[in-house]
Amino acid sequence: MAMISEVPGASAGPESGDGITANGVSRSFGTVRAVEHMDFHAPAGKVTALIGPNGAGKTTLLLMLASLLAPDEGTISVGGLDPLRQRTEVRGRLGWMPDTLGVWESLTAREILTQMARFYRLPAQGIGQRVSEMLERVRLGGLADQPARVLSRGQQQRLSLARALIHDPSVLLLDEPASGLDPGSRVELRIMLRQLAAEGKAVVVSSHVLSELDEVADGAVFVNKGRTVRQQTTAQAAAEGRRYAISGPDAAALAAKLTEFGLTFRREDGRHPDVSLMLQSDGDAERLLRDLVLAGVGISSFAPATGALEETYMNLEGEQQ
Repeated sequence: MAMISEVPGASAGPESGDGITANGVSRSFGTVRAVEHMDFHAPAGKVTALIGPNGAGKTTLLLMLASLLAPDEGTISVGGLDPLRQRTEVRGRLGWMPDTLGVWESLTAREILTQMARFYRLPAQGIGQRVSEMLERVRLGGLADQPARVLSRGQQQRLSLARALIHDPSVLLLDEPASGLDPGSRVELRIMLRQLAAEGKAVVVSSHVLSELDEVADGAVFVNKGRTVRQQTTAQAAAEGRRYAISGPDAAALAAKLTEFGLTFRREDGRHPDVSLMLQSDGDAERLLRDLVLAGVGISSFAPATGALEETYMNLEGEQQ
């Protein structure tokens, strides 16, 4: 098992009042141990990715963080509050976005957000304005009075995000938020999540789209088989190196020059003949590209083959096998 490194955004350790923290939480369903002594911390003002394969315990952990499941063991703190003893206060600070919109598909988008605002006991005189603001923020103003069931998958995802944000929570838990979104909406989501973190919110994103997480996350918690296997910042992940893909008009000449440089590489299958190799830093990549060009090797593409977080994930998968 990989060593657990420093928690994203923390120094000597997470403060109980900083974002959301789980210490040694476990949860079983009958004889199935879904989560076992898992640790997690998402600091305020940061986007923290929750990464792991199917069945790793991600959704079970999120449900416990959202106070929808009680852990069998361990503790959870939301801004210094205990969800078991202070559930009402904790839920007032949490925004929860599941991977599907769920109920109320016969209600309109405006009605859903209005009802959620009432559940959170927002001042009645400000609900209408708050609902309109959230609908515009997720680009659903023109569909505000349409039933949720007629919305596309991507539109329902945006409505689910607005529902999670309606009461201006300090902690946001998102389960596969980019699912069903078109490329433009994915970019908008990344921008919005960065804005929410800049406002001081602790943003937790669970997703299988690791390339998206590389663009938005400040740090990540990697889980597998119900346990935390690594926690690191995105900068720490990048410092461990990543795989670069290189292609050119003459694959043989490219391979020969890399061999001459004493570099280990592998040939990749694809539409264009290319190779890939591990480089430890952006500086190493810059120097290699310069040396190849100065050596007269034609280069048509030179770019990271994986993101930093994806590289960590693939390495951990290899260690687990």
